[in-house]
Amino acid sequence: MVNAEELKRRTKEFALRVINLFRALPNTVEAQIIGQQLLRSSTSLAANYRAACVSRSRKEFLAKLSIVVEEADEALFWLEILGEVAILPKEKLRLISNELQELLFIFSASRKTAKNNLSQ
Repeated sequence: MVNAEELKRRTKEFALRVINLFRALPNTVEAQIIGQQLLRSSTSLAANYRAACVSRSRKEFLAKLSIVVEEADEALFWLEILGEVAILPKEKLRLISNELQELLFIFSASRKTAKNNLSQ
């Protein structure tokens, strides 16, 4: 079981990895636009998870967690695009994509649990 502090650390580390990945992107228009989208969704994922951790109600927690899931899914989309159009080799993106898929799975399961708890 992963606790909140561990997830805060992991989401922040993920955001930092994406920042470094963005810095390594080629200076082409498409790479920069896709990279900026990835950067926004990844940093938003980390920030909204922190906000969820200090939410004032179950409803607010669920709302913030839903944003986290959406941002994680969007970030995964942009990582896939970077690989599929060969801006970066898919192999170079594998580890960061795997981490994001794991985080997305955790947050999706947490959101489902939170939603069930809210309806009880």
